[in-house]
Amino acid sequence: MGAIWAARDFCLFFLLLNSRQSIALPETRDPCAEGSDGCHIDAICQTTQDSYKCTCKGGFKGDGKQCDDIDECDLEYNGGCVHECNNIPGNYRCTCYDGFNLANDGHNCLDVDECMFNNGGCQHTCVNTVGSYECRCKEGFFLSDNQHTCIHRSVEGLNCMNKEHGCAHICKESHRGGVACECRPGFELARNQRDCILTCNHGNGGCQHTCEDTEDGPICRCHIRYTLQPDKKTCVERDEATAESSDHNATSSTEADKRVKRRLSMDMDECEIHNGGCEHFCKNTVGSFECNCRKGFKLLSDERSCQDIDECYFERTCDHTCVNSPGSFQCLCNKGYTLYGLAHCGDINECSVNNGGCEQGCENTVGGYECFCHPGYKLHWNKKDCIKAEGLTPANLPSKPTLNCSKQHGGDRCFLNCQSQVHISSGTEDSYTVTCGMPLPCLAGIQKTNSGSHCLGPEKTRVQRIKTTATFKSGTAKCNLKRSQEKLWERFNTAHSDFSFFFTENVQFSYVSLRCTSLGQRTRSRHSRKAGEDDGFAITAEFELDINLEEVTAESCDLNCVRRRSEKRLRKTIRTLRKSINREQFHLHFAGADYDLSRNPGQLPVLPGHCLAGQVLVGRKCVSCGVGTYYDSDQGHCVTCPAGTYQDEEGQMSCEACPAPQGREVTKVVGARNMSECGGQCPPGQYSHDGFVPCFPCPLGTYQPEVGRTTCFLCGGNLVTKHSSAVSFQECETKVQCSPGHYYNTSTHRCIRCPTGTYQGEFGQNYCVACPGNTSTDFDGSTNIMQCKNRDCGGELGEFSGYIESPNYPGNYPANIECTWTINPPPKRRVLIVVPEIYLPMEDECGDYLVMRKSSLPNSVTTYETCQTYERPIAFTSRSKRLWIQFRSNEGNSAKGFQVLYVTYDEDYQELIEDIVRDGRLYASVNHQEILKDKKLMKALFDVLAHPQNYFNYTSQESKEMFPKSFIRFVRSKVMRFFRP
Repeated sequence: MGAIWAARDFCLFFLLLNSRQSIALPETRDPCAEGSDGCHIDAICQTTQDSYKCTCKGGFKGDGKQCDDIDECDLEYNGGCVHECNNIPGNYRCTCYDGFNLANDGHNCLDVDECMFNNGGCQHTCVNTVGSYECRCKEGFFLSDNQHTCIHRSVEGLNCMNKEHGCAHICKESHRGGVACECRPGFELARNQRDCILTCNHGNGGCQHTCEDTEDGPICRCHIRYTLQPDKKTCVERDEATAESSDHNATSSTEADKRVKRRLSMDMDECEIHNGGCEHFCKNTVGSFECNCRKGFKLLSDERSCQDIDECYFERTCDHTCVNSPGSFQCLCNKGYTLYGLAHCGDINECSVNNGGCEQGCENTVGGYECFCHPGYKLHWNKKDCIKAEGLTPANLPSKPTLNCSKQHGGDRCFLNCQSQVHISSGTEDSYTVTCGMPLPCLAGIQKTNSGSHCLGPEKTRVQRIKTTATFKSGTAKCNLKRSQEKLWERFNTAHSDFSFFFTENVQFSYVSLRCTSLGQRTRSRHSRKAGEDDGFAITAEFELDINLEEVTAESCDLNCVRRRSEKRLRKTIRTLRKSINREQFHLHFAGADYDLSRNPGQLPVLPGHCLAGQVLVGRKCVSCGVGTYYDSDQGHCVTCPAGTYQDEEGQMSCEACPAPQGREVTKVVGARNMSECGGQCPPGQYSHDGFVPCFPCPLGTYQPEVGRTTCFLCGGNLVTKHSSAVSFQECETKVQCSPGHYYNTSTHRCIRCPTGTYQGEFGQNYCVACPGNTSTDFDGSTNIMQCKNRDCGGELGEFSGYIESPNYPGNYPANIECTWTINPPPKRRVLIVVPEIYLPMEDECGDYLVMRKSSLPNSVTTYETCQTYERPIAFTSRSKRLWIQFRSNEGNSAKGFQVLYVTYDEDYQELIEDIVRDGRLYASVNHQEILKDKKLMKALFDVLAHPQNYFNYTSQESKEMFPKSFIRFVRSKVMRFFRP
């Protein structure tokens, strides 16, 4: 064929050349070149001396004017294919049954050794068979009915937990007692009701070529070109000379062409050439190859390319912030929190480290902490030291948030004035939170009143505070904190400069929190409100108001009376504020600028997804202004904090004023990122009466690790330092240097192990750090925060889907823990379980285990039990309708544990679901295993497994985009066979 085309091209080139050299020559028509011949589309046109002729292409027959495809599969010997022959125009292809791969000759089929790939998904031993494989268990274990995992224990009596139950495959406990045996798909139960007889439906009956079912079991036969081996299962190719001699009458040009094709198929390693086209890893197989991806990537539908798995796309990946990276991700925590358990964020107990640096009292709060002073003292500007009350003038105290309202043009206009302690945080799109002042926490050891509205404690008994929450809705605007172009506060003050004009409200709060959330759009008809019109916004406000104890009188109004009065005034204030917000006449004033809480859609920037408060657009991404800067809405970008101010949080709209000594000037720093960078403060190792220069060195036997302090810390225990100006306890001359997991006790001058619930990762420290949040350690002497573990049993149980997970997952689970879950599916539904991976230590003789059974009774029907690490995924159906799950750990080793998924499905599909999950091909491929570990794909897979008819809801394009072709073929064959009429 190639020679014919070459000859044709040469003739055309020769005619073209002659036409250019001698234009005077008479023109000769070439119907083949002009396309005016009458040859069939599957024919070749050949120019002759006087005319042309048509010849059908290979694989077609006819006179050239009409060519018909030759169906090689209809010829004798099935086109030479030992399994299935698929005809295609002009050619044919051989394919093999499940459990076989096409040989290099393109016709024969060879057994796939499933045990070579991840042990076939078997937990213990994998035994390969022709066309299939089977799993077996070690001594002391027996195979569970999912046919892959092994159950450890056995109990007395005739039930399925006894490894002597006698069932060859699957044991089911009958309602009347005793056991009933079942067989895997492709087997039939024998007359003795225990054994299972192989059929041709499983692994082709163990036959390499042709299988035929008989009463005595499968009989194997071979293709005509092969002979059956003594094992009565496998086939070997006959000598070709013998075969041609015996079958010479059937030999034709087509058969000869097939033999040429067979000889042209050469054995090759595709991975040697350009890595087989694989982006990451290429694995050679018999007659083919397979592409795999690195961890953190998934194989795309072209089965060559790899795509990063965006772990941050999934819920529950991180408690706070998730940052995706190629092949991995990182969890970050908000300020005041720290990371533990790889993905979880817990509140830092700052008071556990040297009393939080507080000179007197320290109280931990969620996301922060607060220093407080004994009676007769007040907190210094550094918020840690305590000085005599008379030494702190009112000017140094942070101003409290004040709400001012007045009647203007028949309505109420309100301003919330915040000059310090302002914090702004952006939430989702069109939402943000503004807080001002300091909340009063209810702390551990501080008793809450019956009403729950304020806290009482040993150091806070003098504080009486009212707390309330209100929600306001308004307008058609969106939440968007924008600086007002008008000087509203200045006009507001000017209007009230006349003392005859009073504020309708003038309330000084201790703490205010305003959370603005834009409401979603409703579904509207064509005749309703305009498309794109918003439903307005809602503000959730939290107020904390200190009760004025000076109003308390023994004669007329006691404390409860004053409280009731304050609550009444607060309710009136909320009513006024509601009117103001409804009229969109509510504004914020802080750091000398006015801000509106919301803007009308027409006033919003013309940007797709405009940035939130405190953010600036960089390229196509909104980025929060960093520490040491603030967002200036007038200029439209982030601005460095000017000298004399600082900002220690991201995404803020103003900077806080730096402290300064009275009557003296100090060096001021531009862009200060925290109060200690403001300038003019005493450096670490020094102190002064007010924390500002000039400073004195910390004397021998003391140290100071922070700036701007008025005192130095004692080493304690009469310890001294080698020199003055020491900055840490490590410079105190102790008798021994304590190793990590210990702290130095200055009373006994010994190293003491950190108690349970604390840790220490450094040498030579005099403290242990408290575990974050509600976590604790398994033992004393812990050296790392990762040894702090949450002991809560995890999971979400729903009627149709859910999950369970070991405590502290994906971090190591704690010791001596017990968790129980119960799954109760709706009527006529059963449970499908998927264990992507499970990590339990194997060296402690099953001290930690996970068991799933019908009830808590030890002899109830058991679906799954393991006490080992099993990195390969496994899916299985529950043997009982109701599923009771228990996880226990002992005092010994610990490990990552598990996250187990489940879905409930219609019991009418029991046979199909079991056929899918018990087929080893679901687990044999590495790419298939990754599907069962991919949360995004598992959602689609559960949709099909729970409702198999939904398979037809997915277009072929959608399926290709989600799953590799091999997996689609696997599921399609099962579903189509089940629904075939």
